[in-house]
Amino acid sequence: MTEDYKAKRHQQRQQQLKEQVDQAVAKATDDKGLLLVLTGNGKGKSTAGFGTVTRAVGHGYKAAVVQFIKGDWACGERNLLQQHGVPFVVMATGFTWDTQDKAADMAAAQSVWQQAKAFLADERIDLVLLDELTYMLSYHYLDLDEVLACIRQRPAGQHVVVTGRNCHRRLLDMADTVSDIQVVKHAFDAGIRAQQGVDW
Repeated sequence: MTEDYKAKRHQQRQQQLKEQVDQAVAKATDDKGLLLVLTGNGKGKSTAGFGTVTRAVGHGYKAAVVQFIKGDWACGERNLLQQHGVPFVVMATGFTWDTQDKAADMAAAQSVWQQAKAFLADERIDLVLLDELTYMLSYHYLDLDEVLACIRQRPAGQHVVVTGRNCHRRLLDMADTVSDIQVVKHAFDAGIRAQQGVDW
Protein backbone atom coordinates (compact mmCIF):
# COMPACT_ATOMS: atom_id res chain seq x y z
CA MET A 1 0.00 0.00 0.00
CA THR A 2 1.65 3.21 -1.18
CA GLU A 3 1.71 6.51 0.69
CA ASP A 4 -0.23 8.11 -2.16
CA TYR A 5 -2.97 5.48 -1.82
CA LYS A 6 -3.12 6.00 1.96
CA ALA A 7 -3.41 9.74 1.48
CA LYS A 8 -6.26 9.35 -1.01
CA ARG A 9 -8.11 6.92 1.28
CA HIS A 10 -7.71 9.35 4.16
CA GLN A 11 -9.07 12.19 2.04
CA GLN A 12 -12.07 10.07 1.01
CA ARG A 13 -12.88 9.17 4.62
CA GLN A 14 -12.56 12.78 5.73
CA GLN A 15 -14.76 13.94 2.86
CA GLN A 16 -17.45 11.45 3.86
CA LEU A 17 -17.22 12.64 7.45
CA LYS A 18 -17.44 16.26 6.32
CA GLU A 19 -20.58 15.53 4.31
CA GLN A 20 -22.21 13.86 7.34
CA VAL A 21 -21.31 16.77 9.63
CA ASP A 22 -22.48 19.34 7.07
CA GLN A 23 -25.84 17.55 6.78
CA ALA A 24 -26.28 17.52 10.56
CA VAL A 25 -25.37 21.21 10.80
CA ALA A 26 -27.82 22.07 8.01
CA LYS A 27 -30.65 20.30 9.87
CA ALA A 28 -29.99 22.20 13.12
CA THR A 29 -31.94 25.39 12.42
CA ASP A 30 -33.77 26.10 15.70
CA ASP A 31 -32.69 28.60 18.36
CA LYS A 32 -33.99 28.40 21.92
CA GLY A 33 -32.90 28.72 25.50
CA LEU A 34 -31.26 25.44 26.45
CA LEU A 35 -31.41 23.46 29.66
CA LEU A 36 -28.07 21.71 30.23
CA VAL A 37 -27.58 19.17 33.03
CA LEU A 38 -24.10 18.15 34.21
CA THR A 39 -24.46 15.15 36.51
CA GLY A 40 -22.67 11.95 37.52
CA ASN A 41 -20.16 10.99 40.22
CA GLY A 42 -17.09 12.36 38.46
CA LYS A 43 -15.19 15.57 39.14
CA GLY A 44 -15.75 18.60 36.94
CA LYS A 45 -19.48 19.29 36.91
CA SER A 46 -19.31 22.71 38.53
CA THR A 47 -16.12 23.46 36.62
CA ALA A 48 -17.90 22.76 33.33
CA GLY A 49 -20.84 24.89 34.45
CA PHE A 50 -18.54 27.79 35.24
CA GLY A 51 -16.82 27.29 31.91
CA THR A 52 -20.18 27.82 30.20
CA VAL A 53 -20.77 30.98 32.26
CA THR A 54 -17.32 32.27 31.33
CA ARG A 55 -17.95 31.55 27.65
CA ALA A 56 -21.26 33.44 27.75
CA VAL A 57 -19.71 36.43 29.51
CA GLY A 58 -16.86 36.39 27.01
CA HIS A 59 -19.43 36.83 24.24
CA GLY A 60 -20.99 39.77 26.04
CA TYR A 61 -24.00 37.94 27.48
CA LYS A 62 -25.42 38.50 30.95
CA ALA A 63 -25.09 35.56 33.34
CA ALA A 64 -26.02 34.87 36.97
CA VAL A 65 -24.85 32.16 39.36
CA VAL A 66 -26.68 30.46 42.22
CA GLN A 67 -24.55 28.14 44.37
CA PHE A 68 -26.30 25.62 46.58
CA ILE A 69 -24.34 23.58 49.16
CA LYS A 70 -21.14 25.63 48.84
CA GLY A 71 -19.58 27.31 51.86
CA ASP A 72 -18.22 30.80 52.35
CA TRP A 73 -14.61 29.92 51.49
CA ALA A 74 -12.70 31.46 48.60
CA CYS A 75 -14.03 30.65 45.14
CA GLY A 76 -11.75 31.34 42.18
CA GLU A 77 -14.65 31.45 39.72
CA ARG A 78 -16.51 33.97 41.85
CA ASN A 79 -13.37 36.08 42.27
CA LEU A 80 -13.07 36.31 38.49
CA LEU A 81 -16.66 36.49 37.31
CA GLN A 82 -17.87 39.09 39.81
CA GLN A 83 -15.27 41.43 38.31
CA HIS A 84 -17.21 41.06 35.05
CA GLY A 85 -20.60 41.87 36.53
CA VAL A 86 -21.84 38.35 37.21
CA PRO A 87 -24.08 38.30 40.31
CA PHE A 88 -23.59 35.40 42.73
CA VAL A 89 -26.02 34.10 45.31
CA VAL A 90 -24.40 31.54 47.61
CA MET A 91 -26.15 29.31 50.13
CA ALA A 92 -22.92 29.45 52.18
CA THR A 93 -23.92 26.79 54.69
CA GLY A 94 -21.26 24.33 53.60
CA PHE A 95 -21.79 20.62 53.16
CA THR A 96 -24.72 18.98 54.90
CA TRP A 97 -22.40 16.58 56.74
CA ASP A 98 -20.74 19.65 58.28
CA THR A 99 -23.86 21.57 59.30
CA GLN A 100 -25.93 18.56 60.43
CA ASP A 101 -28.86 20.97 60.78
CA LYS A 102 -31.60 20.08 58.32
CA ALA A 103 -33.95 22.89 59.32
CA ALA A 104 -31.26 25.53 58.88
CA ASP A 105 -30.14 24.04 55.57
CA MET A 106 -33.73 23.97 54.28
CA ALA A 107 -34.24 27.60 55.29
CA ALA A 108 -31.00 28.60 53.57
CA ALA A 109 -31.98 26.67 50.43
CA GLN A 110 -35.36 28.37 50.32
CA SER A 111 -33.77 31.79 50.71
CA VAL A 112 -31.31 31.19 47.87
CA TRP A 113 -34.08 29.67 45.73
CA GLN A 114 -36.08 32.90 45.94
CA GLN A 115 -33.20 34.73 44.25
CA ALA A 116 -32.82 31.92 41.73
CA LYS A 117 -36.50 32.35 40.85
CA ALA A 118 -35.90 36.05 40.25
CA PHE A 119 -33.00 35.25 37.89
CA LEU A 120 -35.12 32.67 36.06
CA ALA A 121 -37.83 35.28 35.49
CA ASP A 122 -35.48 38.06 34.34
CA GLU A 123 -35.42 38.51 30.56
CA ARG A 124 -32.18 40.50 30.84
CA ILE A 125 -30.27 37.43 32.03
CA ASP A 126 -29.12 35.17 29.22
CA LEU A 127 -27.74 32.30 31.30
CA VAL A 128 -28.33 31.05 34.85
CA LEU A 129 -26.06 28.51 36.54
CA LEU A 130 -27.82 26.53 39.27
CA ASP A 131 -24.76 24.90 40.81
CA GLU A 132 -25.47 21.79 42.94
CA LEU A 133 -29.24 22.19 42.52
CA THR A 134 -29.68 18.42 42.24
CA TYR A 135 -28.90 17.95 45.93
CA MET A 136 -31.65 20.35 46.93
CA LEU A 137 -34.12 18.15 45.07
CA SER A 138 -32.83 14.79 46.30
CA TYR A 139 -32.81 16.07 49.91
CA HIS A 140 -36.31 17.52 49.40
CA TYR A 141 -35.15 20.98 50.47
CA LEU A 142 -36.92 22.42 47.44
CA ASP A 143 -40.19 21.39 45.81
CA LEU A 144 -39.50 19.52 42.58
CA ASP A 145 -42.67 20.66 40.84
CA GLU A 146 -41.95 24.30 41.64
CA VAL A 147 -38.37 24.08 40.43
CA LEU A 148 -39.37 22.40 37.17
CA ALA A 149 -42.15 24.94 36.60
CA CYS A 150 -39.80 27.89 37.11
CA ILE A 151 -37.26 26.46 34.71
CA ARG A 152 -39.95 25.63 32.17
CA GLN A 153 -41.53 29.11 32.40
CA ARG A 154 -38.26 31.07 32.10
CA PRO A 155 -37.81 33.58 29.24
CA ALA A 156 -37.69 31.78 25.89
CA GLY A 157 -34.07 32.62 25.09
CA GLN A 158 -32.60 32.06 28.54
CA HIS A 159 -30.15 29.19 29.02
CA VAL A 160 -29.96 27.25 32.30
CA VAL A 161 -27.14 25.00 33.50
CA VAL A 162 -27.81 22.60 36.40
CA THR A 163 -25.01 20.70 38.13
CA GLY A 164 -24.84 17.98 40.77
CA ARG A 165 -24.97 14.24 41.32
CA ASN A 166 -28.05 12.04 41.11
CA CYS A 167 -30.14 14.36 38.98
CA HIS A 168 -33.86 13.66 39.24
CA ARG A 169 -35.28 11.76 36.26
CA ARG A 170 -37.89 14.44 35.52
CA LEU A 171 -35.20 17.10 35.25
CA LEU A 172 -33.13 14.82 33.01
CA ASP A 173 -36.16 14.26 30.79
CA MET A 174 -36.76 18.00 30.51
CA ALA A 175 -33.14 18.83 29.66
CA ASP A 176 -31.94 19.52 26.13
CA THR A 177 -28.39 18.32 26.84
CA VAL A 178 -27.26 15.93 29.58
CA SER A 179 -23.65 15.03 30.37
CA ASP A 180 -23.02 12.17 32.80
CA ILE A 181 -19.51 12.72 34.19
CA GLN A 182 -18.03 9.52 35.61
CA VAL A 183 -15.07 8.78 37.87
CA VAL A 184 -12.05 7.03 36.40
CA LYS A 185 -9.54 8.19 39.01
CA HIS A 186 -9.51 10.96 41.64
CA ALA A 187 -6.46 12.37 43.42
CA PHE A 188 -8.34 12.63 46.72
CA ASP A 189 -8.65 8.83 46.84
CA ALA A 190 -4.85 8.68 46.84
CA GLY A 191 -4.66 10.99 49.85
CA ILE A 192 -4.03 14.20 47.90
CA ARG A 193 -5.92 17.17 49.28
CA ALA A 194 -7.89 19.64 47.15
CA GLN A 195 -5.60 22.13 45.44
CA GLN A 196 -6.34 25.87 45.21
CA GLY A 197 -6.59 27.02 41.62
CA VAL A 198 -7.40 23.53 40.35
CA ASP A 199 -10.05 22.08 42.65
CA TRP A 200 -11.42 25.35 44.05
